[in-house]
Amino acid sequence: MNSIRLLLAATVVLAAVPPATATAQSSGAAMSVMTPATSVAARTDRRPVAGGVYDPVAQTTFITWGGQNEDNYIQAYAHSTGTWSAPVKVGDGDADSHNYPTIVQAPDGHLLVFRGMHNRELVVARSPAPHSIDGMWTEQVIAEGDGATYPMPFVTGDGSIFVFVRETTRDLDHTTPTDTRPMKYVRSTDNGLTWQNTLQLTGTKYAIAPVGRADNLNEIYIGQLRLEPAGSGRPERVHIVYTLAGGGSEGHLHDRYHRNVYYATFTPGDLRFHSATGVDLGFTVDDADQEAYLKVAQTELQATNPRTPDYISLVGSTRNGRPFVVWMEIDVTGDLHDHTATWTPDGWVAREFATGVRVRDMEPAGPQTWRVYATPATGIDTYLLRAGTPDADELWSYESRIDIPDAVQRIEVIGGYRDPARILATGASSGRDVDTYYDGDIYVAGLARP
Repeated sequence: MNSIRLLLAATVVLAAVPPATATAQSSGAAMSVMTPATSVAARTDRRPVAGGVYDPVAQTTFITWGGQNEDNYIQAYAHSTGTWSAPVKVGDGDADSHNYPTIVQAPDGHLLVFRGMHNRELVVARSPAPHSIDGMWTEQVIAEGDGATYPMPFVTGDGSIFVFVRETTRDLDHTTPTDTRPMKYVRSTDNGLTWQNTLQLTGTKYAIAPVGRADNLNEIYIGQLRLEPAGSGRPERVHIVYTLAGGGSEGHLHDRYHRNVYYATFTPGDLRFHSATGVDLGFTVDDADQEAYLKVAQTELQATNPRTPDYISLVGSTRNGRPFVVWMEIDVTGDLHDHTATWTPDGWVAREFATGVRVRDMEPAGPQTWRVYATPATGIDTYLLRAGTPDADELWSYESRIDIPDAVQRIEVIGGYRDPARILATGASSGRDVDTYYDGDIYVAGLARP
């Protein structure tokens, strides 16, 4: 397997083979599945952030997905009637799987659907009226988010809207090495009408920006970010897990290799980053910061196929506020290895907890337990992860199968979900080219409500 040095590690491998039949142990009921749209979904590179949102005022769940040419669509589920709207197109995807939609709801009730036009610009589509998808949507290029890919939006407790994006700097100045791809963000305090970026807000251009590394891994791939409300004497914060990419010893090449796992928090109230130990890193994270304070695991460079760690990683916190991360590595034979690490007073305690499980998203399922959604060959499997549990035998267990007949490529837990619309699952298309192959189904699953 890929050589990995875990910072304070105890390694155990647990069986991850589901039983032939199972139902959800924690709830006593299996999840039901709805199919809002059939034979419409193209390949998507979406991370597990902001696929859908529940609006308690309208008692409606809104989901987004990428169709032919990765054009952005939205659908609405009325909980009062149990019916889905027809898909509504809200933006052109420019035939690029990177240009997928993400969604939040502004404090004024308007729905905002973001897409990063791969390496070029950040675009937001705004619903014509609050709490509804009906009518003519308006579109705005957010100039402050130039060079953007991978938009990750969230709304803070005071109503500020943030969108983290990765900038492809070379596409803006045509001279910077291609593997210089830092993170920045934009913020709106007026329901998404006007925006400011990292530079305008803090005087520093980027939020996470390692440069000049000897291994040329100067690209940031955030696997997931998760907003956590204030509590227990802590301010509102955003948990972030990420990995690096770049050319390695071959020079300045885009996404040739991946390396390492890092964790940081961002506090929207003061726009500052911190380590798990609470070290204040200021307004921006550079390479020295991340190597000294943020590294969870160090992985060695390996042959370019497969790249490892994977693009998707997950982040959360335990009931006592300790952060934990989950990530996937692929060894030289192509086998998948699943790792988790929890922060303790002694540092990051990390384990390899399973093999062969492709994790997609997760949600709290108890005081110390998280439900992890994974994609086998077809359908969805759920597992229970007891983050921070020292007993390896209790760390990871199979929970249930969500019956979907086809392969699923992406899963997002819907923001503020209301059952039966708990998760959004995008079915796999039959090919990679989004202008030719767009035959995946859109699924929504959750517990049936009485």
